[in-house]
Amino acid sequence: MFSQEQEEAMVQLGKRLKASRLERDDTQKEFVIRIGVSIPTLQKMEQGNPAVALGTWVKALDVLSKLDELDKLLTPRESLAQRYAVYQKTKGRQRASKKRGDL
Repeated sequence: MFSQEQEEAMVQLGKRLKASRLERDDTQKEFVIRIGVSIPTLQKMEQGNPAVALGTWVKALDVLSKLDELDKLLTPRESLAQRYAVYQKTKGRQRASKKRGDL
């Protein structure tokens, strides 16, 4: 079903969720109220169970003020033309330097 690498990634995500919850000094009861799930669901999340819905993870990330990290997943790559356009907008106007003594 899942590769060893995929399972390990889910387990590590669950551990990071638990660590973040504890860092906030939230009990399981407090946290489940905030994200609107049951304690068994939270326990599944913290164990890395893949059956938990993505929407539940989004709520948890939002409560932990880490929702912006979800936006970093699967971000489209900028083309070279897009990067150049951004560069052109940010570099500002540059003036040619004056050479002294060339009069």
